[in-house]
Amino acid sequence: MIKKDNEAYKTIGEVAEIVNLINPKNGSLSTHTLRFWEKEFKQIKPKILAGNRRYYDNDTIEIIKKVKFLLKEKGMTIQGVKKYLAEGQSELDENSKLTINTTKNLLKSKLNKISKIVKELKK
Repeated sequence: MIKKDNEAYKTIGEVAEIVNLINPKNGSLSTHTLRFWEKEFKQIKPKILAGNRRYYDNDTIEIIKKVKFLLKEKGMTIQGVKKYLAEGQSELDENSKLTINTTKNLLKSKLNKISKIVKELKK
């Protein structure tokens, strides 16, 4: 069997296998669960290509793992997981804003220093 590059997109069956979504009654992969979660969680966005085939990147797979853990292991409700993911996203946005602002301030400071040095050199 040929192994896929770790960065390659994965099919719905491969993702069900990766996150161990197996129907306990018959041992088959529960791809229908992933399709359901796509409808419930806006963060799960596979690429849908020719023939309506779904392809998942690593970031989406990580979100699916988190959803499965929160639902199946922690016993959270779908609404609870939605809220958790939404809060996590807003925290990420706030952290990103802080990082961007800090970087801007550092760059401004360095540019001011460079500007002063250039003025001194011109004298």
